[in-house]
Amino acid sequence: MIEKRDFYINGQWVAPAAPRDCDVIDPSTEEVCAIISLGDSADTDAAVAAAKAAFPAWAATDPAERRAMVARILEQYYAREEEMAQAISLEMGAPIDMSRADQATCLPWHLENFLSAFDQIEWIRPLRADTPNDRIAMEPIGVVGLITPWNWPMNQVTLKVIPALLAGCTCVLKPSEEAPLSSLLFAEFVHDAGCPPGVFNLVNGDGAGVGTQLSAHPDVEMISFTGSTRAGRAISRTAAETLKRVTLELGGKGANLVFADAGEKAVRAGVRHMMNNSGQSCNAPSRMLVERSFYDEAVEIARVAVEAISVGPASQPGKHIGPVVNRRQWDQIQGYIQKGIDEGARLVVGGPGLPEGMNKGFYVRPTVFADVKPGMTIEREEIFGPVLSILPFDSEEEAIAIANDTPYGLTNYVQSADGPRRNRLARQLRSGMVEMNGKGRAAGSPFGGVKASGRAREGGVWGIEEFLEAKAISGWAAE
Repeated sequence: MIEKRDFYINGQWVAPAAPRDCDVIDPSTEEVCAIISLGDSADTDAAVAAAKAAFPAWAATDPAERRAMVARILEQYYAREEEMAQAISLEMGAPIDMSRADQATCLPWHLENFLSAFDQIEWIRPLRADTPNDRIAMEPIGVVGLITPWNWPMNQVTLKVIPALLAGCTCVLKPSEEAPLSSLLFAEFVHDAGCPPGVFNLVNGDGAGVGTQLSAHPDVEMISFTGSTRAGRAISRTAAETLKRVTLELGGKGANLVFADAGEKAVRAGVRHMMNNSGQSCNAPSRMLVERSFYDEAVEIARVAVEAISVGPASQPGKHIGPVVNRRQWDQIQGYIQKGIDEGARLVVGGPGLPEGMNKGFYVRPTVFADVKPGMTIEREEIFGPVLSILPFDSEEEAIAIANDTPYGLTNYVQSADGPRRNRLARQLRSGMVEMNGKGRAAGSPFGGVKASGRAREGGVWGIEEFLEAKAISGWAAE
């Protein structure tokens, strides 16, 4: 049994102000694997006070010094990368091979990209060539509260903490109480990298407690949140009282537009992408829109592809998918699957209940629905599980109309051999990101959405500038 009750505040591991144990459940077994503590307002206040006290000195450091400290965090990761992979696998159910290859490696990927982006930032820049006495100074916003989810824990922690530190901000991290072990290990990396006391702080807690306290705190200048759209709305309302900056990365209902000329490979890739991480990704391509002439064939290809996907424990090596994170998530996904059946979608493969041979663990049968109609619940709402909806379309115009008819706007996908068509569609899809023909976004490309998916931009120069204020200065003395 792992016991990690302490918080990291002002450069030290400290006991909570009041005991409040919280069990961390292994989703593969439904058994308690760790005990943490949930903070209260005294813990939040102490962390914010430490960050506030540390801010002036950290903001005034030479950028090269901040860069060097962040680079040392990367060294700590490489010394303990297997521990990170094991922690993520245990806490949220990512199969260990996937955790090693995809989950844990988010940290070095994003950190190295941020270091490259950092070198491009002009901290004091001329306004224009014809304004020699005007400057724009990019300055850290202040103390920031960082609230991260359980589904890609190190991905989101790295996308928030690293740019905040590089920008010169001090921060308080509240990781998900569902998956706190990786963040506690990350805090050890930061400490061992020699981060000055108070610059980085961590308080475990739930959204109603520490999350709300950070969102309302008068000494927190900014909240960066990744999670559900419902929680994002609540955070925005709370933060509005203190007029702090709020950046939100929220849900998604990505459309994957598959044209007949894309062929079998595109369908199989779309299925794999959807089922990765047991469907628990905000940018999952959960709606596959298929050109009608290819539709029946695509449905059959998807069926065969999903039947080849196995489900198993997170500790087991292999390319299977693991459980979803908890009982609440499992119950919600089961409700969506039943809703799809009740509303008349055709169940192609999968369905309700546990996979065959399993009697415990939060495992979901990989599921595909065909003949889904626009407006059905499974077509409109984010399921956050391994459930794919397939719909036909007859024209580009119809595909765009279906894809854009959603509250969300995070990532959409286009599969076609026709380059001009791809480019046309990319400009018409209402989303913060469009990925085409299986090409992932390059290093430094911003991650973020529009509409109910939030409007933050994380990664690259954009990700660092989220934590900066632009100050306009006139009368600058020429050098």
